[in-house]
Amino acid sequence: MKILIIVTHPAINSSNINKRWIEELCGHPDKYVVHQLYQIYPDEKIDVGAEQKLVEQYDKIVFQFPLYWFSCPPLLKKWIDEVLTYGWAYGSKSGYKVSGKKIALAISAGIDEHEYQSTEKYKYTLKELTSPLELTFEYIRADYQPLFAYYGIELNTSEEWIERSIPLYLEFLDSF
Repeated sequence: MKILIIVTHPAINSSNINKRWIEELCGHPDKYVVHQLYQIYPDEKIDVGAEQKLVEQYDKIVFQFPLYWFSCPPLLKKWIDEVLTYGWAYGSKSGYKVSGKKIALAISAGIDEHEYQSTEKYKYTLKELTSPLELTFEYIRADYQPLFAYYGIELNTSEEWIERSIPLYLEFLDSF
């Protein structure tokens, strides 16, 4: 079964790492389906029905995005608000259409990992910062999995640093 990768990057053309991840994923069409929200919805008008039908087709879904103001990019938040509707994703008469689907996050973070600690500058771990997303997916009865993160991209934009992330990301996806 293929994995649906929902990519939400507001400036993918200027991205270093997310753009490279997409290139790699597209090289494996037998394993991954890449769905780029900002390319599909440049006007940010989401086709809710189409998105729900797409989600229903996959048992494994990864949301790939850069950490954006210590959260997800705005279009992903809008996607969650509009697509995960009452009566489809949750509610007594919904059938919980996302129930049991494995869901994970794949995040590129500009800051080094050690800075995301209670005693450091950013005070919270990435797991803590993404806990609202975890709770959202648990609320709709999805099988939320541990996140994948690649840290330090802000200061490490070398091709070598970026390429080092590829096998780590693919390993994460293969074990998902």
